[in-house]
Formats: sequence, C-alpha cells, structure tokens
Amino acid sequence: MVNAEPTRDILVLCGGISTEREVSLAGGAAVAEALARRGHRVTSSDISPADISALDHRPYDVVFPLLHGIFGEDGQVQRLIESRHLAYVGSTPAASEIAMDKARTKQRLLDSGISTPSWRIAWRSAPAVWAELSSEIGYPQVIKPVDGGSSVDCHVCQDTPSALKALELSLTRNDRMLIEKCIRGPEITIGILDEQPLPTIEVRPKAVFYDYSAKYKREDTQYIFDINLPARSLDAARQAALDCHRIIGARHLSRIDIMIDASSFEPFVLEINTMPGFTSHSLVPKAAARCGIPFDVLCDRLCAMAVRDHAANDRLVKV
Repeated sequence: MVNAEPTRDILVLCGGISTEREVSLAGGAAVAEALARRGHRVTSSDISPADISALDHRPYDVVFPLLHGIFGEDGQVQRLIESRHLAYVGSTPAASEIAMDKARTKQRLLDSGISTPSWRIAWRSAPAVWAELSSEIGYPQVIKPVDGGSSVDCHVCQDTPSALKALELSLTRNDRMLIEKCIRGPEITIGILDEQPLPTIEVRPKAVFYDYSAKYKREDTQYIFDINLPARSLDAARQAALDCHRIIGARHLSRIDIMIDASSFEPFVLEINTMPGFTSHSLVPKAAARCGIPFDVLCDRLCAMAVRDHAANDRLVKV
C-alpha cells in the first residue's frame, strides 16, 4: 500500500497484566499488521512491570502502547516511555492516570458543569456501609470497578440483595467499586481523533447491557450511525465528549461513553477511554471508517501524531 508517511521503526506494546489482556493482544496484533502493511518496520512485544526490556532494545521512532487497564492506561507505561525520550501514541501520564480513575474523571466533569450519573465508592475494607451506599444511589444501579474497563466485573443491579452480592463478588478482585445511578435510555459512544469528534455510534446490545461478551464475543450487537434522537441531544453529546477529552487533557485519541436519558434526552457522560480498543469489534475504528479513514490509515495517522507532538515538545524543551 502506498504510504505518504516515511518508513518508521515502530514498537507495538500489547498484552500487559490487566483483566483486558486478551483484548490488548488481539488489538495489538491488528495494529502491528496494519502498520506493516503501510510499509513500517514493526516489532510487537508483550510487556509487564517485571519485563520492560522491549523499550531498551533499540531507539524506536514511535511506541504504540496498545495496553488497557492497569499498567496500560493508568500512566505507568507512559512514564516509562517518556523516561526514554521516545515518541508514543496516546495521552500523557497525567491525563492517563486521571482518565483511568472513573471517580476522579466524574468529579472533573461535575466541576466543569458536564452531566454524569451520581455515584458512590464502595471499599473492600468497609462492607458495613455497602447497603447504605447502594440505597443512596437507588435502583437500578450499575456497579463497576473504579479503574477497570471492558465491562469486566460490571453488574446492573435492581435491588439491595443483588447489589450486595455483586459487591461481595467484585471486591474480592478490586479494592473499590463504583456504584452509579443507571440512566435509562440509549447508549452512545463518541471517538475523538486529533481534537475532532468522529461519527457518533449508538450501541444496541442484545444482552441485558453492553457487557464483555457483547463487546468482544457476540455478533448480535448492533452499531448504529443513523441515530433516532433529537439533533439537539446529539449535538450536546458531541460537545460533552469533546469537552471531556479536553478537560482530562487527552491527546491523539479517546472514546467517550455516554447515556442519553430517555425522558429528557440529556447526555450523561459515563467515562473516557484514553486507549480504546483496536479489535474487529472496536468502536473507534468503526467510526473512523465511517468518515473515510480505513483501519491501516488510522493506525498510521496516530503514529504520525506521536512523532509530530514529540518533535514539538523537544522544541519547547530546547527553547
């Protein structure tokens, strides 16, 4: 394939140690293949805190850290890359750390006047107040990890007994869980690419909600671009997504998940993902393709952004 970009040495990091490891491996393989088709020299490496040697093998032109969850989107691997003065795709350590923490993100949104569902934090160490916290939010409610993704350990609960059961199960694997008001209405997602919103996608799972299976395994989830919602609601959602991206300080790309209240049509931002998935089911590649950016070009363009911004930072340092 003809590539307007120069040939680069690119390191794709994937795998990692989080519960989203398999998603990362699948996306990493797809990105590595895409960049190779664009003519780049690509190395893929499974990385972990115990083995970061891939970053020291040679001075790569770009690192594409396609890692999710802990040691992926929480700023840790970004700090390691920056300490080696390498260009990399995605958000800075500070922005990654904030976005990874759903509670911190929601507080930032609230402080900026952006609607987000009400929430409480349940800690593993304080089971005596779990029922009280759930009752404060009301039902139905969503229980999910504060710092997890891909809907792993995510539950929709209709009453106190089911909430307590979900918390007891999930808090064996997590230190804290988010108890969030469930907004009834359509779920949409909006990708941001280089400070510009991509086409909005409505997600319609056949499952009870958009869980891990619906995201990565089932083939019956519908992804709809022609969305039957008022224009004012969609416009407000796009603005909220862009504002969220900027408030968190994300760069290059992100994906913002939003619920639209069925009664008021008001958008409620759920969370921001600073390194969205790149599998065959993933939403940012679908949205990019919708506006004429094929998968291979998307991956190539992101690497070009990394080189651009790295060079700009170098100039600022020298000044």
